[in-house]
Amino acid sequence: MSDVDHFAELDPQGMLTHIDGLPSQLEGAWKLGMGLPLPDGPRPRVVLLAGMGGSAIGADLAAAYLAPACPVPLVVWRGYELPASAGPDALVILSSHSGNTEETLSAFGAARQSRARMLAITTGGELARRCDGDGIPAWRFEHSGQPRAAVGFSFALILCALHRVGLVGAAGGEISVAAEAMRAQQEGLRADVLVARNPAKRMAGQLMDRHPLIIGGGLLAPVARRWRTQIAEVAKAIAQFEELPEADHNMVAGVGQPDELITRTMAVFLRASLDSPRLAARVEATRQVLMVEGFNTDVIEAAGATRLAQQWTCLHYGDYVAYYLAMSYAVDPTPVAAIEDLKRRLRG
Repeated sequence: MSDVDHFAELDPQGMLTHIDGLPSQLEGAWKLGMGLPLPDGPRPRVVLLAGMGGSAIGADLAAAYLAPACPVPLVVWRGYELPASAGPDALVILSSHSGNTEETLSAFGAARQSRARMLAITTGGELARRCDGDGIPAWRFEHSGQPRAAVGFSFALILCALHRVGLVGAAGGEISVAAEAMRAQQEGLRADVLVARNPAKRMAGQLMDRHPLIIGGGLLAPVARRWRTQIAEVAKAIAQFEELPEADHNMVAGVGQPDELITRTMAVFLRASLDSPRLAARVEATRQVLMVEGFNTDVIEAAGATRLAQQWTCLHYGDYVAYYLAMSYAVDPTPVAAIEDLKRRLRG
């Protein structure tokens, strides 16, 4: 049996198809957002991006990418209610794939009460219903998979909204360049590429039966988070992520024991050549600290000629790694039974 045949048996809902199609999803989402209605009002003084899980990671990616360019604070809010900064001069973007996320609906109520300018990004559900009832723009997109597989929508629609309210420049060209870089990298990552020539499959092999520690900074800090969440949700495996430079002020002090965990940990460093040179120096210095203590380590160099391309090629690489790790563990990469069970308990 080939890898592709084996994967199809373990992946009846087609998570691999979503991963393969991510470059096109990213491009299509930007085009979609350029034609959707905006909320009325002046340019906001602060933007709050409210969401959870797979619907929030797009906000993290946008905030990291736009940090050098956006003139107002971009605050990613994971939780109930909203901070006091969500007032009349704020734009609150509510991202919920299903439209039924409990915390995001709570943020909707808080934003209404504070008279903030509002925009929703969703496939429908209660969030869309409330927006329609209150005359608030709801940017709907069609996606039948899991929220984590819609990251192209959650990112590009946020980016498009921020451009159209006058906060950042147009990014359509940057997105096209990023998508092409993803496709070029993808040629060596696809399921039909044998392990010997497929670095994502080999990385999954390195993570098998180990504790993955994913470390990234700056542009790639949210990508490190994405790797961790994909390993959790796709491969049903525990993982950890750390952010540089912060990790160098605490995490590196806690790598002396226990020996059993150190020898079973695989530390993967994510590096982007277009990020801060000081971050590159910290990646290498931090890696040396961990290697001296006995950690297994590796470095992933982001591909692409632009910052956006490097962010998204590194993310896409991680999605493939998480998928091949799921295949190695012989688990279905789509269902998240533990999350659904927890939601039922909370509703109970």
